[in-house]
Amino acid sequence: MHTAYLVVTSIAIAFDGFSGGAALAHFAPILPGMASAGVPVSWLRFPIGTLKTFGTLGLIAGLWIPAVGIAAAAGLVLFFVCAVYTHVLAHDITGQMYFGGFMLSLNCAALAVAIMANPGLL
Repeated sequence: MHTAYLVVTSIAIAFDGFSGGAALAHFAPILPGMASAGVPVSWLRFPIGTLKTFGTLGLIAGLWIPAVGIAAAAGLVLFFVCAVYTHVLAHDITGQMYFGGFMLSLNCAALAVAIMANPGLL
């Protein structure tokens, strides 16, 4: 289980890190999707980019402090539930919403393997 935890968490770290960095840097390809979902550009730095980046840092810290990793994964799951919900409410059924769904699934998997790899924490 520990190997699966490391693999899934490493993939989540890579994707969440890129996603957070893209939001903080106002990466041009994400701007139209955010606009069509009704998300103001001013929200890209805070709260969106900041929360994704802190979640990524929490996943990294969780490799040594499992409780932090579980909390970070749970926070990222909540974040992406809200992100997908925002796109659905805006009737923005585009690739960006599907990517949010992928990120939600990836972070659910990271949360599940973190809990299974550290059963004594819950």
